[in-house]
Amino acid sequence: MRDDIVETFLSDIKERKHPYAKRRVWTFVFLLISIVFVCLYSVVTGSVKLQLHEVWEGLTGEKDSMFYTIVWDLRLPRTIVGLIVGMCLAISGTIMQGVMKNPLADPGIIGVSSGAALMAVIITIVLPQYIILLPFAAFIGGFVTAMLIYALAWQGGSSIARIILVGVAINAIIGATMSAIMLLYSDRVQAVLPWMAGVISGATMEQAKLLVFYSIPSLILSLFAIRHIRILHLGDEMAKLLGHHVERSRFLLIVISTFLTGIAVSVSGLIGFIGLVVPHMIRLIVGSDDRFVLPLSALGGGVLLVFADTIARSWFDPIELPVGLLLSFLGGPFFLYILHKRGNVRAFG
Repeated sequence: MRDDIVETFLSDIKERKHPYAKRRVWTFVFLLISIVFVCLYSVVTGSVKLQLHEVWEGLTGEKDSMFYTIVWDLRLPRTIVGLIVGMCLAISGTIMQGVMKNPLADPGIIGVSSGAALMAVIITIVLPQYIILLPFAAFIGGFVTAMLIYALAWQGGSSIARIILVGVAINAIIGATMSAIMLLYSDRVQAVLPWMAGVISGATMEQAKLLVFYSIPSLILSLFAIRHIRILHLGDEMAKLLGHHVERSRFLLIVISTFLTGIAVSVSGLIGFIGLVVPHMIRLIVGSDDRFVLPLSALGGGVLLVFADTIARSWFDPIELPVGLLLSFLGGPFFLYILHKRGNVRAFG
């Protein structure tokens, strides 16, 4: 699958067959350069400003030095976590938009984020002695919620409309459950509020390594989802006529999207709009071919989240704004802009 993507990139360059060929190449180059820039900006920026030579000293110097502590213990883990979380959320959004055949869908549409949040509330407030299990519990909560919605939507098949409508109902139930738990344990609510606002502060190198371990196979697996997304774009009836198992593909894509979102949410909390905004912007630039949209969205999601997190912790000194809140402030108006430009949006594809 990866060889097919590279081959398509190269053929577009050589033959100039596609009007978006140059855009795709330049977008790829721009995003790669942007990743280097925003990661460097994230490491040097903070309450203590670092020069480039101080960053280098922190990377290569003595372990007990101040620069080493700032770079290795504080900023580099946060940058790595932000990069991977952004990539996971953007790919998850791209896949979910393919499943729903709607560019306005995002990972939270089938309840993954709310299911993960419910488990986080239970662990943090009700069972704080098991706080070490929070990442695993958040992933399980999102996965179980997604599977429950898929099962309830099944009636000899799983239509997009039923999945969305069941997801809305389950989200309402989960929201009411979280509110009830927070009211019953009001003296402990403060512990979970930052997580629900979406933060990656306090990320450690151990968390970053664990995130890399889980995310790499997931990101590779997402490349195999491209073929299924492209076939589903043809419509269920056409896909079935071509001999494709539509329900199996839809289930596989939901599982991959859920896993990617669960990985991200378990570490960062509820960070929204990455999965909505990034794939949509990429499509506006390079077209709707998912062979390009998915990998470029991954790069764009990483860039956006690292950059937004750096702004959130450095531009509002002396306070640190949760990156989830900042992205909501930016993503909400963008979502309304998309709705305005699209006019009458077909909700169920």
